[in-house]
Amino acid sequence: MLERELQTHGRTDFVDATGLVSAAVAELGLTDGAVLVFNPHTTAAVTINEGADPDVVRDLTVALDRIVPWQDGYHHAEGNAAAHIKATMCGSSVAVIVQGGRLQLGTWQKIWFCEFDGPRRRRLWVQPLASAADALP
Repeated sequence: MLERELQTHGRTDFVDATGLVSAAVAELGLTDGAVLVFNPHTTAAVTINEGADPDVVRDLTVALDRIVPWQDGYHHAEGNAAAHIKATMCGSSVAVIVQGGRLQLGTWQKIWFCEFDGPRRRRLWVQPLASAADALP
């Protein structure tokens, strides 16, 4: 497993982590298989979505804020319940196929680190996934 750090810059921030994950795949020497990209934070997430049009990230931010407003009578004492809810909705990990040493993402897809309680210094873990063939004797 490789650990990478990244910096977020706002309470809500979508950071393109595709290059960071690609570099980790190269460092791991993985040519074919898959990697798990895992976020070990309870107020952040990882997702795959469009990276060509910045309006997509803006729309995601607006929609998540509409669905889960920052203040809404939550009970969590730290005051960041909305961040926890958004992180749960978006998920803590994604798996990405690797072929020929390259991430197999769709034409417009990027791997996004989703910050919901920033700005903060965050970590992202990249772990090769074992295939069924690896388990055979």
